[in-house]
Amino acid sequence: MMLHLLLLSVFAFASSVFAAFGFTKSGSNYVVDAGSSNSLVFTVNGASCDITSIKYRGTELQASGGTQLSSGLGSATVEVESVTASSVNYVKVTCTTSTLTHYMVVKEGESNIYLATYIKEEPSVGELRFIARLKSSVLPEEYPYGKVSTTSGSSATVEGSDVFVVDGETRSKFYSSTRFIDKDAQCVYGGSDVIHVCVLAPHPESSSGGPFFRDIESNNAGEATNLYWYMNSNHVQTEAYRTNVLHGPYILTFSRSGVPKLRDADTSFFSGLTITGYVSESGRGYVSGTASGISSSFQIVVHWYNSAAQYWTIASSNGAFTSPAMKPSTYTMVLYQGEYKVATATGISVSAGKITSKNIASTETSRNSLWKIGEYDGQPTGFLNADKFLRMHPSDSRMTAWKPVTYTIGSSSLSQFPMALFQTVNNPVTIKFTLASAPSAATLRIATTLSFSGARPQAKVNSWTAKAPSAPTKIDSRGVTRGAYRGYGEVYDVSIPSGTLVAGENTITITSISGSSGSTFLNPNFIFDAVELFT
Repeated sequence: MMLHLLLLSVFAFASSVFAAFGFTKSGSNYVVDAGSSNSLVFTVNGASCDITSIKYRGTELQASGGTQLSSGLGSATVEVESVTASSVNYVKVTCTTSTLTHYMVVKEGESNIYLATYIKEEPSVGELRFIARLKSSVLPEEYPYGKVSTTSGSSATVEGSDVFVVDGETRSKFYSSTRFIDKDAQCVYGGSDVIHVCVLAPHPESSSGGPFFRDIESNNAGEATNLYWYMNSNHVQTEAYRTNVLHGPYILTFSRSGVPKLRDADTSFFSGLTITGYVSESGRGYVSGTASGISSSFQIVVHWYNSAAQYWTIASSNGAFTSPAMKPSTYTMVLYQGEYKVATATGISVSAGKITSKNIASTETSRNSLWKIGEYDGQPTGFLNADKFLRMHPSDSRMTAWKPVTYTIGSSSLSQFPMALFQTVNNPVTIKFTLASAPSAATLRIATTLSFSGARPQAKVNSWTAKAPSAPTKIDSRGVTRGAYRGYGEVYDVSIPSGTLVAGENTITITSISGSSGSTFLNPNFIFDAVELFT
């Protein structure tokens, strides 16, 4: 009798661990079993391509609403097949509409869903995203930024339908963002036997916006904890969408052993699966060279792009770099000091199986700087509230109060200078300084990172008022209130006539101007990068 019970226990354990890999059809649905030791079984709606159930280790993780592209394809042609490539077994789900083909692939024995999305055109809603809607009762926590994007239990709405107050703190799904160049795992997790569900997105070559673009990653909204991979969106969009390209592969991964690392992800097996738009490493090339003219105190970033792809890498401290594997084509190459563009080269040709040699040097010129506030790094680094705005709204009580500032060169600290000027909140900023002698002509450079609602700086130097600059190119999206700071990076050079600056005390006033208006922190505003006076 005891032997019989023991055999039953062993059989029950074995059946839960060594599940049957493959897929079955249930009505109009397909049930896919990964055959993994930590059992992963999910159900795909055969009419819409939505994932309607995800069971990991027997626990249902799927919330209502479906795991899907955008807000659901509505209808799609769904095909499921078993594929063997290089002696490895896969289940491949292919969902086709008139404008896209979406793939879901399971590799035998792995608790992963590998995804890729080929698009002919951008969705009409203006964003191409994958969203996993998961049970907040099982997976309430978010990684890597924690509660900043948890909006469940909100007591008030701050702005639009996406910034809320929870426990006295402003929170938004937008505060979960990470620069493309810094991305690793983005996860939701929970349970006593902690489960992490994460998105891993190797180099987003088909997305738009370049290395510093950032977008929503996760949001516990109460009814579900949502985990996203945004391939494209109109959230502070600075570049046209790429179409007729494959986005991915990217991975929805399930783990009981902590947070996975992007560097460990391997999607090279896609080369054997007949995926539209996939280019294997053997069909790619590289660019290698040296970036010069940038201090090692800055991150040195090299970026390549054209209408079909984008790539980047961080150069070493001595400027040496090698690109990621790039699709054969001709590219524009950009060099950044931090995020501040300092050089551009065109006509960079990449061929399959070859390394193109190309050096690039900063075009910044030396000048006689009388003073400088901040550094040209394409970010509001070190300025007032710059250490907070990525993860909270400007109205948050944890922010230092926004008010007009008088900044004195030589005695004020960098953190006193405002990161942004809001037209009716903290406008203007006044800069006081002393010169030993009066220069002849001089230049005031005001470098900005992002403008909202047409805002731009107008300068007054002592009693002389500079001409108002023309409005910058409009970006039709909220910025700083969503934790965004990167736009087109306008730099305004104000030519100060001889005789305007004097020996002794001088005053410069910078005012945010615009023909538009708004309320409080949705007033026209712009974000500072650096301000410099030079001859």
